[in-house]
Amino acid sequence: MTPLRVYIITGISGSGKSTVVQAFEDASFYCIDNMPMELVPKVLELPFKDLPEVKGAAFVMDLRSKTFVKNFVSGISALEEMGITPTIIFLEADNKTLVTRYSQTRRQHPLDSESRLLDNIKAEKEAMRSIRRVAHHIIDTSQCNVHRLKSVILDMILEADESVERMKINILSFGYKYGIPLDADLMMDLRFLNNPYFVPELKPLDGESEAVKSFVINDPETQRFLDRFYGLIDYLIPMYKKENKAYLTLAMGCTGGRHRSVAIARALFERLTDKGMTPSLVHRDIDRDIKEL
Repeated sequence: MTPLRVYIITGISGSGKSTVVQAFEDASFYCIDNMPMELVPKVLELPFKDLPEVKGAAFVMDLRSKTFVKNFVSGISALEEMGITPTIIFLEADNKTLVTRYSQTRRQHPLDSESRLLDNIKAEKEAMRSIRRVAHHIIDTSQCNVHRLKSVILDMILEADESVERMKINILSFGYKYGIPLDADLMMDLRFLNNPYFVPELKPLDGESEAVKSFVINDPETQRFLDRFYGLIDYLIPMYKKENKAYLTLAMGCTGGRHRSVAIARALFERLTDKGMTPSLVHRDIDRDIKEL
């Protein structure tokens, strides 16, 4: 059995730990923020780790837990006795950047002393020095925006596990007469294609039938459209991934959502699958017109 992948996200307050844990959540990791080190072994005994959709676990821990530094080494040893070697990610930033971030968020520093904010930041860096020395990855986020930091983390996860997908692609067919899908990122109106609805022998069928698929896909106009449309999709998907988009919904629409949109959605699904992607496919309105036939 493959050992559970466990990451410990730690570092200086204000350095971007919340953004990092969001990246792990997007990559299907089980995540807990402000996790006491001594409780990690107990959590890892829970049955969530046996779920196939869970890629691993990521825990955020820092000086918000007053015993963090004291219990860190013994906590790591306890995990290693369980056969788990956690990967430690340490985040930091320069003092000027941290002061600016605290000024913008108006959050209180976890040391919560009577000292100035800058003095608290310096004291935290000193207290965390021993943790920093044993980290596997040290990331300076001074020049990182949210998108860049997420990209760095997702690249790190992908290097260790190629099964982790950066972006979930959903393909949806729908009928305009039943309303446009509100969650669509890219919507394609297919009502310009020849309509099988007006062919008596095809009207009762749907776009998953071979007869309707052949009618729609083999039409010369459809072929010209698909050449251009596939080129656009091939260009856009990497661009959306680059922006660390968690979900991308491609909505294909025709009048009733039963013939043309279904056939094109299926064709797009098969193309992306052939390219090594794992999109989902939903035909929202495929049965809505049955009562009208």
